[in-house]
Amino acid sequence: MADTASGITVALVALPLAMAFAIASGVRPDQGIVTAIVGGLLVSALGGSKVQIAGPAGAFVALLYAITEKYGVANLLIATMMAGVLLFAMGAFRLGTLVRFIPVSIVIGFTSGIAVIIAFSQLRDFLGLHIDHMPSNFMSQLPVLAAALHTASGATFSVGLACILVIVAWPSPQSAKPGNWRYVTAKLPSTVVVLVGSAVAVWALGLPVETIASRFGQLPSGLPAPQLPRFDWATAQNLFAPTISIALLGAIESLLCARVADGLIGDRHDPNQELMAQGIANFASPLFGGIAVTGTIARTMTNVRSGARSPVAGIVHGVVLLLVLVALGPVAGYIPLTALAAVLMWVGYNMVGWQELRELPRFSMLYRATLLTTLALTVVFDLTVAVQAGLVLSCLFFIYRMAQITKLEPVALPAAINEGQAARIEAWSLYGTMFFGSVTRIEALLAGGESPSKVVVFDMGKVIYIDNTGLDAFENLHRTLARRGARLVLVALNEQPRWLLERAGFLEELGPAGTFATLDEALQAAATLRN
Repeated sequence: MADTASGITVALVALPLAMAFAIASGVRPDQGIVTAIVGGLLVSALGGSKVQIAGPAGAFVALLYAITEKYGVANLLIATMMAGVLLFAMGAFRLGTLVRFIPVSIVIGFTSGIAVIIAFSQLRDFLGLHIDHMPSNFMSQLPVLAAALHTASGATFSVGLACILVIVAWPSPQSAKPGNWRYVTAKLPSTVVVLVGSAVAVWALGLPVETIASRFGQLPSGLPAPQLPRFDWATAQNLFAPTISIALLGAIESLLCARVADGLIGDRHDPNQELMAQGIANFASPLFGGIAVTGTIARTMTNVRSGARSPVAGIVHGVVLLLVLVALGPVAGYIPLTALAAVLMWVGYNMVGWQELRELPRFSMLYRATLLTTLALTVVFDLTVAVQAGLVLSCLFFIYRMAQITKLEPVALPAAINEGQAARIEAWSLYGTMFFGSVTRIEALLAGGESPSKVVVFDMGKVIYIDNTGLDAFENLHRTLARRGARLVLVALNEQPRWLLERAGFLEELGPAGTFATLDEALQAAATLRN
């Protein structure tokens, strides 16, 4: 019963969001409802999370609108189906955990950037501007919006502003307590209230405000018959990049959402099963005219807070949406577009990581640079470029940080070794990882010319990783010392360094006297050497 009640609540929340996201993505509002129905049912029935609610998402808006503008709706559906196949393959090959390798700074950056794009893209409908075609690129939108400001409608803006004020002032379920009137009103989602209220106001007062029916016509009463979208191989060949973008964004969004849900219900989702379910949903949704599907944090949080603990809630959510489409499809045409724009602008506001942005001064310059660069590139260019650049920056910064923490420090020789022998022994302690970014630590030892030391000892107990470049640096050091009549000794090798050095034959080249378990053993052996 709790899951059923939660499913009904989530369906009320999902209905306005599904229509708003669809319109913002460049398709009809009923396609958003179809996406929520088909995607919600399939992901809840087949997914790896018990409480995940799937459907159209704000994170997809900018990407899908750009694809629709460039390739058309039919190719958007084809790209979504291809992304579904890719998502299923990612889950089948157990690649679900790889999504976690994307740094949180990139996720916050592109999510906040998408929020900015959503907010600006809704200004046309929110203000009632007369714009025939809205560009997909943010920088192209600015001059178009500025040129059309003189066409703003006072009635449209008034309705939109009233909708935002109601959304902001409406009591949330968390703030309402039993026995208070707020407890009753909080049970109704504010987005549903503003859609119904604005539709009644526009109809009753005869306001000159553009509605769903005036732009898109009457909505259908039920799901359309499934059919394959028109396929053109010449165009489909150009959909590789959009397909990758939809698949990666869907995987990131759904798995992040599932992780948040895990923390709320004390469970652990199966990421690979979740990806396969997302793949099936994204393949099936376009057959009914739907768009891209992914897990949605807002609806999943609503689901959990409403008492859901099993996939039944998500299935009920899909069934309720289907019943609403059948019963209220024609009535939905009265909803003003400015009300849907107000809903999306509020969604965009909540997508911004305000807390993370406020805390930016507390983090390193590298973290700030990655986050802000990803945010800026998402807004100025597109999501694909932003994520690629963010990943490159993250990798470069990681390499830099790993190289910085790698240290080479001299080791003081024990008093037991006499001064005459001490001149023949040189000991160093190496910390960190010996890879292509930090090999200069060893190469610097060779830059000082001839050394009187006959034995150079490296304490490797705190080295956890060596790559092939690090191996090459040790081999060069060994050959250089050998030409000088000196010897290289390695001490306390850990598992990975030992494995690599053995596989390369380097330990065999050093010989039995080239490796020791402890530093004391190595120094004692070095002290007994005679040249």
